[in-house]
Amino acid sequence: MVTQHFNSALSAPAVSAAYPMAKPGYGKRSTPGQQARTRDDFSLLPTRERYVAGFVDHLPDGAAMSVKQLAKQLPLYGQQAISTALKALSVAGHLRRVRCSVGDGDETRWVFRTFWSRTARDNEWWTTYLATETATRSAGSSPPAPAPVAVPQQRTAPEPTPDPAPAPEEPAPATTPTAPPTVPTTPPAVLSPAYLALAELGRKDIRLALSADDCASLEPQAAEWLARGVTTDYLIAALTAGLPAQVDCPPRFVRRRLTDKIPPQLPTTPSPSPSVDTPAPRLLVECTDCGRPGQPEALPDGLCRPCRAAHSEGGGTPSVDPTEIAAVKAHMANIRNLLKAP
Repeated sequence: MVTQHFNSALSAPAVSAAYPMAKPGYGKRSTPGQQARTRDDFSLLPTRERYVAGFVDHLPDGAAMSVKQLAKQLPLYGQQAISTALKALSVAGHLRRVRCSVGDGDETRWVFRTFWSRTARDNEWWTTYLATETATRSAGSSPPAPAPVAVPQQRTAPEPTPDPAPAPEEPAPATTPTAPPTVPTTPPAVLSPAYLALAELGRKDIRLALSADDCASLEPQAAEWLARGVTTDYLIAALTAGLPAQVDCPPRFVRRRLTDKIPPQLPTTPSPSPSVDTPAPRLLVECTDCGRPGQPEALPDGLCRPCRAAHSEGGGTPSVDPTEIAAVKAHMANIRNLLKAP
């Protein structure tokens, strides 16, 4: 004898091992904090919604969630009925359809996911969860730190080995004059940008002419400016702007300005600069009925305003067609056989 309110475990066929998976990044995504699966899950939903929910709940993460694929696996309903059932499950708080942007630059693309919760959630919970998901994606989208550049190991000259019988040197041709021995010269030390900026002050304004010793003494303070993210042009402009008519002691004057006008400290880990061509990763909720995108708070129950109004005018909960109830009863035997199949 068939009861009128069978549980969700019997209301949907078993998930086939050949059920198609979505492309990487698409498909079903289970939300955290769900209650353990029981035989009474979705018992308060109408027959059709309980039937679809029981099947979706047993799908693995990453499974295809298109209406077309679900209709192929569920023999009792067509695509239109499956679409209506998914809309009712969205209103009941079990799912949200979203689209996420992945990649950057010219390779940015949209992926479509369906977040699923066996436990019904209210709109506030979904809004908070999707906002957290967006923040997590934004934090994880920062470019990885550049790999350290490998410095080649210096080659050491091999130790000379004694040669008991060195070969005599071949004399140079008589027509070739002997070149004088070259004396190796020590290459000049590489000057830092801070030192060069200080040395440039005298060329910009004679009142701030500094000696080599002055530049070396003030170099650490100037380097601190550059370490805070300013350029050498900014440094030179800040030190030469608004000079008095006469500077009696240029080194002391520059040192005072380096101390008093130092720019604020920048973050130690700079974030990537925003770009118009590379927008930050976004996560938008799709209307479960028409697919219109929007922010989570703008689509309560997972529906846009027109679809939500149409759903409310239809009585809130979709009515169950008597023919569908008859079809469920007629196919119960087939469903049990599917559940028993290995």
